[in-house]
Amino acid sequence: MWHYFPGQYMPSYQVNRALTQAHYGGGEFAEILEVASEIDPSNRESFNIAWLKKGEQVYDLGENFEINNSFISASRTYLRAFNYLRTAEFFMELGDDRKLSTYLKAREAFIRAIKYFKNKPLQVEVPFEGAFLPGYLFAPEGVKNPPMMIMFGGLDSLAEELYFGISQHLNERGIALLAMDGPGQGASLRLNHIHSRFDYEVAGTAVLDWSLANLKDHVDTTSIGIGAVSMGGYMAARCAAFEPRFKVCMIFGAVWSYYQVWAGRNAKHPLAEIVMHIMDAASFEEVLEKLKGYTLENGIAEKISMPTYILHGGDDRQNFVEHAYNVDKALICEHVLEVIPKEESGSQHCCVDDFTRTFNMYDWVAKKLKE
Repeated sequence: MWHYFPGQYMPSYQVNRALTQAHYGGGEFAEILEVASEIDPSNRESFNIAWLKKGEQVYDLGENFEINNSFISASRTYLRAFNYLRTAEFFMELGDDRKLSTYLKAREAFIRAIKYFKNKPLQVEVPFEGAFLPGYLFAPEGVKNPPMMIMFGGLDSLAEELYFGISQHLNERGIALLAMDGPGQGASLRLNHIHSRFDYEVAGTAVLDWSLANLKDHVDTTSIGIGAVSMGGYMAARCAAFEPRFKVCMIFGAVWSYYQVWAGRNAKHPLAEIVMHIMDAASFEEVLEKLKGYTLENGIAEKISMPTYILHGGDDRQNFVEHAYNVDKALICEHVLEVIPKEESGSQHCCVDDFTRTFNMYDWVAKKLKE
């Protein structure tokens, strides 16, 4: 992966992520590089300020376009604002007064953007444990009752992020995407206070049941798959293991044991506070104890019965490639393992440095859903 900040992985990773998402409307190269030039990689606050400043500037541009009835321009501009504000919010500390307001502004930017889409996504709310899991149905244009993938993100990510690349590539192949904020993610966490859980199949089945009951006029409810990205590699596999009605499983970044991912880290890791938040844990030690349940060991992976695709970067520095090999060895269902070689682009965590390396996965998923 190219490092904008030599020797500084995490801030460089975020720059690469934004540049890749720019291909799908989530940024503008010049704006992203301008932000990067204002960041001191040793100063976390400079990261927050630079992304927040650009996000607010671009949001204001979107409002001006909207006021002047330039709705196409407003939509494209709000999409960029969303992604910049999302990036700013991600590394803000939990006690930061700006964190919630930045998230709300980011979400509002996305909702304003999709209002002007020619093919408007459907906003959904799936009842869940006295509250709801929110999401968006992105359907391919001109396709009647397409197959559908239900997808979760990873860690505390936002359902809106799945629009930038994943939804577009699936839609191009005639597949609808129901992008969800699961427990510990997006509005489910930030607004509804639904924390993560090791038995993610409870959420997966809830979304599937709701889809079967409510989306018959929108998608082919006989052909629904499950997928997820990053930490979601565990979530998708867990859902598939305990919910045989899913037709395919798409693991975009494998997780064999999320406890193993974190056992070698400490409370000073840049994502440690985020993990504590999604787990509703008071200490890093409590996080590690809760994470012991987040595993595909002890026969869980073997329960997956539907065709499964695993895509993993050979140089993934967040969830090491060994996780993908372990899942591959355990699966007894029909499955494909694709590992992007370490020396090639796309080999970083979830192919953030080259989304074109995901094409094989989408082609395979589309083929299986249509069989």
